[in-house]
Parts: sequence; structure tokens; C-alpha cells
Amino acid sequence: MQNVTHFDYLIIGTGLAGFQLALELSKDPFFKDFTIGLIDASDKTINDKTWSFWEQGKGKFDDIVEKKWPIATFESKSISLDIPLKSYQYKTIRSIDFYTWAKQHLSSKNNFKFIIDTIESIVDAEHLQVIGKTQNYSAKHIFDSRIPKELYSQKNNFTLIHQHCKGWFIETETPCFKPEAFTMMDFRFQYKNSTSFIYVLPFSETKALVEYTFFTPFLVEPKVYENALINYLENELNITHYQILETETGNIPMTDFPFWKFHSKNITKIGTAAGWTKGSTGYSFKHTERMVDKLIKNVKQGRQPSDQLFKRKFKFYDKIFLKVLHDENEKGVWIFERFYSKNPAKRIFRFLDEESTFSEDIGIMNSLFSMAFIKAFFKVLFRL
Repeated sequence: MQNVTHFDYLIIGTGLAGFQLALELSKDPFFKDFTIGLIDASDKTINDKTWSFWEQGKGKFDDIVEKKWPIATFESKSISLDIPLKSYQYKTIRSIDFYTWAKQHLSSKNNFKFIIDTIESIVDAEHLQVIGKTQNYSAKHIFDSRIPKELYSQKNNFTLIHQHCKGWFIETETPCFKPEAFTMMDFRFQYKNSTSFIYVLPFSETKALVEYTFFTPFLVEPKVYENALINYLENELNITHYQILETETGNIPMTDFPFWKFHSKNITKIGTAAGWTKGSTGYSFKHTERMVDKLIKNVKQGRQPSDQLFKRKFKFYDKIFLKVLHDENEKGVWIFERFYSKNPAKRIFRFLDEESTFSEDIGIMNSLFSMAFIKAFFKVLFRL
């Protein structure tokens, strides 16, 4: 495919969504004669994030999973929980391993082409034109992972919570971690009564990712994360001597923004740009996997790729949760205390995976019943 600039499908962005979509297209015989281009400004040769998710049994990406945990812990000033995941496991993949694995697989396919370029604009007309910094391209259909600028320019028109964090991959001189369990949330190190917590993934007795995470309408200065990490390591784990191997930062939008408005007949948004990141949690890996499967089925059946990807009831639940966090952010600790202490692991994961039955939904709602949720329900209802 030397010097090819026209494609059947053009995927803009080789992040999680772009690569997962490309991988599934490459495996399906239906698409073997389609030319597919992948454009990104980066060649994806650094580890820029960590993806974690829960899963039952063996998954598609087990060959590159860094670590699995059968137990989660939850801490606050009021409760301490060990949560056996039972039939589930919590899994982590480093992005560099995912990128490398995906590129190796796709490079063996003659109908795929990697392009390093920055996309400046798209002309959405009968003949799609993609204007790049180094050259232009055309395609029959585009899958675009770039987040609409309106997400931030029109933020007063919807609810937006920032899931922002800073984490350190550290190595200690002596054994300090228990690698059989990860810390889902530790709220004992809150910042000014906000929904903020420590998250720990222990890879061995001496290595771990220790991260300070916020679910808040506001952002903070870098020193806030660093002070919390130092405080946790020194005062909770009694660790004073350690080496920081890598640093990880991120800001994931948790929102009810109407991403669906940015699809067109010829352009389908994917990934975070399409609302594939779950609004109430910020989790994306498994949600992306499910969305890609639905999208490909739509294409093969002659429907619009974005047709009916979401279940409306879960979008409504997310809206209510986000409204509570936005208006009463201090309630976050109470919400997660109730959520994890009053529900069995299977119900929790089925609900978060958007696979729960209505009776399971009722169980979740009962555990969170409060005036904050009642007020948020009516606020969301009257905005519809």
C-alpha cells in the first residue's frame, strides 16, 4: 500500500478505540478486501497510560495483561472492606504493551496502512477529504477519535466531572505491598472534603502503581497530587525509601455531553469522543471492546455504525450520578461506601458493565437512596 491516500475506512487516532476497532476489523473476513488507514501524530512508542478492568475468565487481551487480582480493598474513615471478586478478576494492561502488540498484528495485514500525520480538518462532503499537516487523504467512511471541541467550549450546557489523577510507579528497597489485592479506593486521604482517593495496583511486593485520583468539577495544582502520594506512602505504608520509575497523569471526562450529535452519515466518532468512556466511572477498556463489537455488526448489517450502541437506562443512571457529584461533591465518599458495602461483587460489576437486570438495578438504587439522589433525579428529569 505504498503512497496510498484513499481508503475504504480511515481511522483517526491509534489510541485504545482506534486500535481495538482496527484489530477487530483485521480479524473479520468480511473486511479482508477493504483498505484501512490508521492516522496518528504519534508512533505510540511510549507508555502513556494504564488500563484496568474487571473480567470473567479468559479475555481477548490476556496475552498482554500485566497483572490480575482476585481481591479488591476499599477504605474510608468509616469502613474497611476486602471484596473477593469471585468469578471476576481485575486486570491491568500497560498501554505500551497494547500498542506494540496491536502494531505487530496489524503490520502483517496487507490491507492496513499506518500513517504518521496530524489531522487539521475534515471536509464532510460527498467525497470525504481529510486535510493533514503533511498530505491529504480521502475515504468512504471515517472513524474519528478526536474529542469535539464543544465538550469544553459548551461545558455550561451539560454536566462535566473531571477524573484527574497523578500516579507513580515505584519500587521499594524492601517488601511493602501485598500483591494478591489491589486498592480500589482509599478515601482516608481526601482533599478538602472532595471525592478524591488513593488507588493502588501492587505488581509485586516491591513494585506498585500508587495513584491519587479526583472525581471533581474542578482541577488542582500538581503539588496536591504529590503531597497526597507522599503522605500515603509515609503515613499509611511506612515507606520512605523508594524510586519513582515512571509518572502517569490523566484527565478523563465523566460527562453526559451529547457526543451522538457529532456523528454524520460519513463520519463516526469513536472512543471517548463518542461517549464510550462510562460517564459515572471513567472506565473505558471493556466498554470500548463492547462498542466495537456492536459497531462492526452494524456495518455488516448495512446500518449506520453508531446505531443503537447505548442502552438508554444506563445513560440516565449516569446522568443522575454525575449530577450528584457535580452539585454535592462531598457526598462521593458516602456514595462509594454504600455502593461497595451494600452490594455483592457480581451485582456491582454487572451494573457497571451495563448488563444488570432491572431487579439488580433496584438493588443498587436502594443502597444509594438519599435526598441527594432524589434531587438529582428531578433535576435530570426536567432537563430531558
